[in-house]
Amino acid sequence: MFYDDSNPAGAAPAREPLRDASGDAPPPFLETVPPRQENIAEHPSAPQPPLQGDPSIPEDLRTPWGWTDLFLFIGLGFLGLLISAVIVVGVAVLGFGMPMNALNQTGAKSIIAVLSQGVWSAFVMLYFYVLVRTRTQAAFWHTMGWRGLHFPGQTTMGAILRCLGGGATLAVIVTFAGKFFNEKGELPIEELFHSRPTVILLMCFGILVAPLVEETMFRGFLYPIIARRFGVTAGVIVTGVLFGAMHAQQLWGGWGQIGLLVGVGIILTWVRARTGTVTASYLVHLGYNSLLFLGFYSATGGLRHIPGGS
Repeated sequence: MFYDDSNPAGAAPAREPLRDASGDAPPPFLETVPPRQENIAEHPSAPQPPLQGDPSIPEDLRTPWGWTDLFLFIGLGFLGLLISAVIVVGVAVLGFGMPMNALNQTGAKSIIAVLSQGVWSAFVMLYFYVLVRTRTQAAFWHTMGWRGLHFPGQTTMGAILRCLGGGATLAVIVTFAGKFFNEKGELPIEELFHSRPTVILLMCFGILVAPLVEETMFRGFLYPIIARRFGVTAGVIVTGVLFGAMHAQQLWGGWGQIGLLVGVGIILTWVRARTGTVTASYLVHLGYNSLLFLGFYSATGGLRHIPGGS
């Protein structure tokens, strides 16, 4: 039996949804025991994930959403970008009395860009939460692919450190490879690194928010849809390419950097596919971003000597 992505409600589940004892708990970074299963007979009216009973689909790819939900997400995503910018500008002008002409200054534009990305990230997570809650009563994070981290022969802490270390190593490799690409002119993202307040804000976003949201979006939501339809290999490659494409605007003109970021996206998705959990790719992503920002912090003397900025 094969599942029709375009009609998630059409498949009848044979197994109950997995859930943990705390319901919608934070991502199970330190989970060492698989989530407890409940007897579905105790909850005959509880909705279940449509893919839960299809043995032809790997367990980590069984999600209660499909292509229709993806296209809806894309449309709402573009609309959310516009709404996020309007919200941030409105708060700056109406809430803090910032004059409109001041918004055109480089520092203000950079701060607005980062804050808008933060608001948009909140919209993205809200969409996923509503999607899961309307399809199943299973725990939100588990449904989004955040399962326990288990490496054979290693403790949970050892597995966490292994993923973080892998991300840091990947950052070193990408930084070294990037030196072979001599791009002319300044890349758009470099404008965000000319002001100390903007850099601090960007560091907080890049470490605390971006890995969580991007891994949930690409490796939790998008990857299972593509992998179910076209296979794991295609899912890994396509998801990685789309990950790089989303960041292309920030690196426009730096084609070598865009190519490297596509490679990073493919590796992150491969980690997700190999381990069966978004937790692993998140930790690799966290280690990657953290080392990049740590390197910039160190190179600028603790942000005291920011090139071309204050």
